Amino acid sequence: MQPEPPARELLRQLATGNAVSGEALATQLGVTRAAVWKQIAALRAMGLPIEARSRAGYRMPWPMQLLHLPSIASKLGTAPDAPVHLYWELDSTQDELARLLPDAPDLTVVLAERQTLGRGRRNHGWLSPPGLGITLSCLKHFAGGPAVLSGLSIAMGVCVVQALASAGVPGLQLKWPNDVVADQGKLAGILIEVSGEYDGPSVVRVGVGLNVRLSPAVLGQLDQPATDLATLCGGTPPDRNELAARVIEHLRTGLLRFEQEGLAPFAQDFAHMDWLAGKPLSVRGPHGMQSGIGHGIDARGALRVEIDGLMTSVYSDTVSVRPQKG
Repeated sequence: MQPEPPARELLRQLATGNAVSGEALATQLGVTRAAVWKQIAALRAMGLPIEARSRAGYRMPWPMQLLHLPSIASKLGTAPDAPVHLYWELDSTQDELARLLPDAPDLTVVLAERQTLGRGRRNHGWLSPPGLGITLSCLKHFAGGPAVLSGLSIAMGVCVVQALASAGVPGLQLKWPNDVVADQGKLAGILIEVSGEYDGPSVVRVGVGLNVRLSPAVLGQLDQPATDLATLCGGTPPDRNELAARVIEHLRTGLLRFEQEGLAPFAQDFAHMDWLAGKPLSVRGPHGMQSGIGHGIDARGALRVEIDGLMTSVYSDTVSVRPQKG
């Protein structure tokens, strides 16, 4: 019995966006046509909109680019000795980075084409079909504990927006504390996970999930407006390997700067990106739902909200914030 083709190799054959017959795929991969069909079904179940056309074969509706570790590594300048690991499939890059501890060097990065248990803030899931996004995590050791890390999520959000802007992505803002958004919806999310002693040292894992393309299958599962780079860039997203390298480089540089200077050097950039500034907000927290107006952040990175004429600091671990409708 012939082995089934690896999903990655099959996807590589379809990445050009051109139609490839089932017979040609079977020949190229050295398997049966039934095995090809089975892997096509598996890729569709992951969220990939693979089309089947009679007399033409299988095709993706647009070209796609798989991650290539040498291409990414060649574009990195910060922390040249810090490893970058690339996997076809993981439960999550955050969990893989945790498994690499305690031996992983500072600024180690883990990337995955697909996550099966990707997560965002508050344990919300993050859907990531292979080839349609960028999911990565970056490691940083800090001498201090959680208190010295206040505002890190905001700093990392600034770094991701700057990385995307440097690749030509227009119109991005940050929704406090660290969702990257555009007028069309959410583009990327950032997850900060900290382990260690209260007074230090501590280890931080910075996770980033970025939509390059959103397939109809993924869009149908989302509970909030979302967008992707293909939409924001007129149908053609930036080079995916180039983009991954830019995000890694900006995260690494930002983590080193935050270690030395804290939130302060990122605060002004955040002010220019602040999606909630001046907007009416609904603040849902331990005291129920309250309405107010966004007024930027304080020195520790807390959201400043004017509620009933009084300025209140809102922290991400106790409340959720959404702009009011209407």
